[in-house]
Amino acid sequence: MTRSYHCVVTGKVQGVFFRAWVNDQAAALNLNGWVRNLDDGKIEVLLQGDEAKIAEMRTRLLVGPPISQVTDVKCEWMDYDTEHKGFQIR
Repeated sequence: MTRSYHCVVTGKVQGVFFRAWVNDQAAALNLNGWVRNLDDGKIEVLLQGDEAKIAEMRTRLLVGPPISQVTDVKCEWMDYDTEHKGFQIR
């Protein structure tokens, strides 16, 4: 099991290039994991890597890209069955 940080981002986050933005931010912070749309209009993010960089990523998720409107970010640490190499948009 790999210690991972799981987040669900709520607000105007689909159709505003949020996933691409998360991908770019994760690459800049050298974080691994993935991002995907959920059926209810939210975005789900799984992060693996340095805890200080994950904390910075959470701060960035609270703001989001310029045309998004983030209303909430809920995150928790969890054990995940896969250790990711790199970051992907799902």
